[in-house]
Amino acid sequence: MNLILNTDSYKASHYRQYPPDTTAISSYVEARLGGRFKDVLFFGLQMFLKEYLSAPITRADIDEAEDVLVPHGLPFNRAGWETIISNHGGLLPLEIEALPEGTVTRASVPLVQVVNTDPAFFWLPSYIETALLRAVWYPTTVASLSHWVRGLIWKNLRATCDDPGAVIGSRLHDFGARGATSKEQAGLGGLAHLVSFEGTDTLEALLYARRYYHEAMAGYSIPAAEHSTITSWGRAGEVEAYRNLVETFSRDGALVSVVSDSYDLWQAVEGIWGDQLKAQVLSAGGTLVVRPDSGDPIRVPLEVCERLGRLFGTTTNAKGYKVLHPSVRVIQGDGMDPLTIQLLLDRLQLEGWSGENIAFGMGGGLLQKLDRDTLRFAMKANARQDASGAWHDVMKDPATDPAKGSKPGRQAAVIGPNGLEACRLDALAGRANTLRPVWRNGDLLIDEDLATIRARARS
Repeated sequence: MNLILNTDSYKASHYRQYPPDTTAISSYVEARLGGRFKDVLFFGLQMFLKEYLSAPITRADIDEAEDVLVPHGLPFNRAGWETIISNHGGLLPLEIEALPEGTVTRASVPLVQVVNTDPAFFWLPSYIETALLRAVWYPTTVASLSHWVRGLIWKNLRATCDDPGAVIGSRLHDFGARGATSKEQAGLGGLAHLVSFEGTDTLEALLYARRYYHEAMAGYSIPAAEHSTITSWGRAGEVEAYRNLVETFSRDGALVSVVSDSYDLWQAVEGIWGDQLKAQVLSAGGTLVVRPDSGDPIRVPLEVCERLGRLFGTTTNAKGYKVLHPSVRVIQGDGMDPLTIQLLLDRLQLEGWSGENIAFGMGGGLLQKLDRDTLRFAMKANARQDASGAWHDVMKDPATDPAKGSKPGRQAAVIGPNGLEACRLDALAGRANTLRPVWRNGDLLIDEDLATIRARARS
C-alpha cells in the first residue's frame, strides 16, 4: 500500500527531467482508436480513489521507498515527499476529473484527466500513471466486454423473447474468480461485469460493490453442482446424485444448475432427466438448469435444447419461437466468448428457439483473457504550465506509428452529433464539459452508488 512505490522504477527520476520553469503537468487517459470493442464503458476509478489515494503517505513510506529506490539505482526525491506530508497532510496535491462512471462512449474520448494543484509537484501527475492507468484500463475493459455481450444477447431477446427485460440480467454469469490472478483482480473485474448483468459466482465482486459503491447486493447465484458432487457418488450413483439435487434444491420458483456430462451427457438428458427423474423434476415446481460442459459449444447446447424440448415439451411465444417447459432450462459455460455466444444465439434463432431458453457463463474469457492493448489504453501528458501561468501543448507524434499519437492541450469531452467527442478545453466555446472533478487534494468530490452507474450504462 506504499503509494510512492506504486509506480514504475524510472518514474523516480522524472522530477529532474521537466523544463525548469514548469509549474504544472496535465495528463489524460484514453482508449485509443483500434481497440477490440466498438464502445467503451468507463468504470472503476472510484475504487482506486477510495482504496489508494485516500490513504496519506507516511514517513515510514518515505523511508521504505528510499531503501528500495536508491540501491535499485535511481535518485529519490525525499524532500518532495516530505513536503507532501508537511504541507498536504500526506495526501497528493492533485485534481482528477473524469467522465461519470457508467458512461458509454467511443474510443479516443478522454476518460480521465489529472493535474497537480501545487506548482512544486509538477512531476506528480505522470508519477501516478502506473497506478492510475491500471486502475482504469482493467475494470473498464471488463465492463466494456460485458456491455458488448449484453448488446448481443439483447438483440436476440428482442427478436425472440416476449419479455426481454425480465430475462437479460441473468443471461451472462461470471465464473471467472478461479482464473483471475488475485482476489483484487477478481473484485475489480467481477464488479465491472455487474454493471451490465446480475449473475455472478465471484464473491469478491459483491464485497467490492459494498465497499466502494454502496450496493448491499450487486449480484445473484443459485445452487449448482460441480463434477465432484456428481462423480463422488460413482457412475452407478449418478441417478441418485441428480435426485439428491432435485430433492434438496428444487422447489417453487427455485433454480438448480446441474452439470450433466460427467459421464454421458445424452444418457443423462434422455435416460435420467427425461425418464427416471422426469416426474420428480416436473412436480418439484422449480427449474432444472442442465449444464453441458464439454463438446462443441454450438452444437451441444442446441442439441440439449432439442432433446429437452422433445422430452418435456415446448410452447410457442408471441414472437413465434419455441420456449422450453418452465421446469427446464440450459446454461452453456464451456467455450463461451463473444463470438461463440453470437454464433450460438444465431443458430438457436435459426432453429426456431427463443434466446430465453439458455444462459451463458464466462470465466477466464471474461476476467483474464484481455490486457491493456485490448482497448489500446494509454495515459499521456497533454499540457505544461510555465511560471507565468501559460499553458503549452504537449504531445507525441511518432513518425513510425501515427496511431500512437496523443492529444495536445488540456482536454474536455463534449456531446457532438455522434455522441461524446474529445475537445480542447480552450475550445469549449460555451459547450458543457462532461469531464467533471472527482478528486481534489485528498477529497473525494463524487461518490456514486452502483445503481446510478448501472442506470447510466443502460440508458
